[in-house]
Amino acid sequence: MSGVWVFKNGVIRLVENPGADETNTVKAKRKVLVYTPSNEIITSYSHLQRHLYALGWERYYGDPNLLQFHKASTVHLISLPTDFSRFKTMHMYDIVVKNRNMFQGFWRGNVPALLMVMPYTSIQFTVLHKLKSFASGSTKTEDHIHLSPYLSFVSGALAGCAATLGSYPFDLLRTILASQGEPKVYPTMRSAFFDIIKSRGIRGLYNGLTPTLVEIVPYAGLQFGTYDMFKRWMMDWNRRMLSSNNPINVDTNLSSFQLFVCGLGAGTSAKLVCHPLDVVKKRFQIEGLQRHPRYGARVERRAYRNMLDGLKQILMSEGWHGLYKGIVPSTVKAAPAGAVTFVAYEFTSDWLESISW
Repeated sequence: MSGVWVFKNGVIRLVENPGADETNTVKAKRKVLVYTPSNEIITSYSHLQRHLYALGWERYYGDPNLLQFHKASTVHLISLPTDFSRFKTMHMYDIVVKNRNMFQGFWRGNVPALLMVMPYTSIQFTVLHKLKSFASGSTKTEDHIHLSPYLSFVSGALAGCAATLGSYPFDLLRTILASQGEPKVYPTMRSAFFDIIKSRGIRGLYNGLTPTLVEIVPYAGLQFGTYDMFKRWMMDWNRRMLSSNNPINVDTNLSSFQLFVCGLGAGTSAKLVCHPLDVVKKRFQIEGLQRHPRYGARVERRAYRNMLDGLKQILMSEGWHGLYKGIVPSTVKAAPAGAVTFVAYEFTSDWLESISW
């Protein structure tokens, strides 16, 4: 079978007898049509990619689907056709830069993300400080480092749950806006909010809350627990390194760089362990998502019965790699963000304690 592979509206189809318009498109836009050799059928993306390289293309930018998954946090998490779901991070970077106004695409959806992060972070660290103060009997941050790893884990997990409950609707709206594709069904967060209220009620704003809480307990617990553990290790290292020079007065305070390293290690560890739960959480959040007919079918309303069923179905249909889709861009995003947050928290806490009466 010979013909032309046409990339249109997110669908790749073979046209056996292309018309004049489609043939002319090759001259005007070479990234739209791909001629296949006679008596050969392309059945996978890797197969198609070899033909693209043979035509002299350095990279492939033809599929309109790819233009929508431009943010590092969602690029590998949203379902794509089976043969087209394995794209490299730098490949996606090239697509965004080429098809958007330079880096504008990377900051698209930043407002919903900030509306989620601000209440989440403030609630999380407020609850964390209260819990640690209660457990240690002191309101000073420097005394909290002596808590046991178990108490650090429990405090972090409870703080994460409280922050999730207080900011979850913003997280849901952010995921929906990032997953709807083009053309948009919801042009703004406000339109998505009122459509959810109208179609599902208040409970619709908490769709996927249970798997999110299941994910946040180990994630937040590990993040804060390992952060305190890394801080203790770093303080011990400072003590050993400096005691030889000044054994009487050893300053074990950590520098901003050391705090950043501790936060980076904590964020990376938590993300690597809990990423499969995050994948399932995202799938629950976009259940029943409306999409424009030109983009593709809406997401099924009930794809999974529960968290365990979601893990099992993904494992059966996509294998182990399906549970770790997007692990690299997700870690690249979460680890440094967590590190910066920890450094800012430490300096803010020290400043507030210094001016308090």
